[in-house]
Amino acid sequence: METTKKLTHTFYQNLGKLFYAIAASDNQVRQTEFNKLKALVKSNWLDMDPLVDEFGTDAAYEIEIVFDWLNAQQALNVNTCFNDFVTYKNAQPHLFTPEGKKLILKTAHAVADAFSGINKSELILLAKLDLELKK
Repeated sequence: METTKKLTHTFYQNLGKLFYAIAASDNQVRQTEFNKLKALVKSNWLDMDPLVDEFGTDAAYEIEIVFDWLNAQQALNVNTCFNDFVTYKNAQPHLFTPEGKKLILKTAHAVADAFSGINKSELILLAKLDLELKK
């Protein structure tokens, strides 16, 4: 019998934290980074699973919602957001399939590259993410 990995709202919320941390690692989130994230959510994340919220909206949109909320707050630490994601990943390793890890890395790289390429602070965080996902 094959077990099904059910993604949760918390999974998507932590992805929002991660992608925010990548975009904000240079102390500024640009609209092009958020636009890239929104495009990737629509083209890649909506088909991950059938999970919806209480309003019938695909739960993958929580990635955007959390990202946007964190950006509006502008008071949350990039390292805290990244570490929250890592803590969640370590607590729920069964949710992080090889395909999911590839998509996380693809999205993180695309967000970082969305504005003038990947800078040093983004590169460092992307390397840390790559190492975490290989564990």
